[in-house]
Amino acid sequence: MKKSETTLKESEATLPKPLVERFKSQDEMWEYLIASKNIIWMGQNTNHLEINKEIKNAALKVIENSEFQKYPPPGGFSELREAIAQDLKLPDHDVLITSGGTEGLHIVVSSIIRVGDHAIISDPGYMIIGKFVERWGGHVSYVPIYSPELNYRLKPEAVKGEIKENTKLLILVDPLNPLGYAHTEDEIKAFADIAKEHDLIIIHDVTYRDFSDKHALAAKYAPERTFTIYSFSKSYALAGLRIGAIVSLKEMVNNAKNFIINDLGTNFLSQRVALAALKTKPVWLPLIKKETRENQKLIKDAVEKVPKAFLPIYPAQASMFVIDLLDTGIRPIDIMSHLLEKYNIFTREGSYTSKRFGHRYLRVSFSIPTKHVEKFAEAFPKAMNELNNNLFFSV
Repeated sequence: MKKSETTLKESEATLPKPLVERFKSQDEMWEYLIASKNIIWMGQNTNHLEINKEIKNAALKVIENSEFQKYPPPGGFSELREAIAQDLKLPDHDVLITSGGTEGLHIVVSSIIRVGDHAIISDPGYMIIGKFVERWGGHVSYVPIYSPELNYRLKPEAVKGEIKENTKLLILVDPLNPLGYAHTEDEIKAFADIAKEHDLIIIHDVTYRDFSDKHALAAKYAPERTFTIYSFSKSYALAGLRIGAIVSLKEMVNNAKNFIINDLGTNFLSQRVALAALKTKPVWLPLIKKETRENQKLIKDAVEKVPKAFLPIYPAQASMFVIDLLDTGIRPIDIMSHLLEKYNIFTREGSYTSKRFGHRYLRVSFSIPTKHVEKFAEAFPKAMNELNNNLFFSV
């Protein structure tokens, strides 16, 4: 057993039960977090920066006019659908509005996977997509990428090594939750070539693309084999409104529509607000990108104050990255709980995004006001030192 693993085992015997393990359910934890005042929200990759006034006004207008009393078009308002296609520069693609990107993922997986089929996804990654595959009787190869030798990224060669006769699906979350890297254009081209060669469908989840310096779409290189999953939850700061989209060629979208459960359309208010967010994007997006990059630097400086902690990916091309803690001897779940209990800072331990590697890292997001990141930067080294010295405090 490695020394760092031995230290972790020893620390488990001395630490009190973490706060996050005391909740009876996920719902109980979320209600606690939402009801708590002054929580610094770094655990969900959500955007808590200032929202453009026009976006808020769009919501108020729907309420004032009681438009929510009507059902929206089942596939989404045409103006919103066209705006999404334009934002992606995919004018020949069809768009289906969904209740968040995750619903879009479920619909697309449902339209592709049958019993015995095989899918490929990275580990770490957004693991719920693999669960969707398994619900339909499919099998998943979780390709391990958490390694300095691999630069902590999914590479085309690794995907080729996982392909089987029954492989149907390649899933790319890009930029990747939780590590924060974005695929290069050459990598995307290579994935597209693999899909063509082996008759695969690509699901390209681009939820975090607005945070990246440069982003390439698989749909541009293999349009007939790609579903692009679009979300308003992160850069647009509309996570609670649950709105996203499936983008692909018309025939592929029509096939996916056969697996819609909610055939009465996606939330009326959410669609109006999403359209306002798209229309004002040139105004607010540069400000968000600037502040999140500055926030990353503050976190990096704080991590460097903690011996043996490090950032596998920096700078991130998303709204989050991970802090590797394995060699510090502190479990991610313990620092997550300690930061929450004493410092009112909500972060996320790694098991949510990897069963294999989650014990190594703490995921933190930084699309929040800089003054909140400054509090994390001050608290993190202190909290790690307190855990190392068995100093526990409750609020």
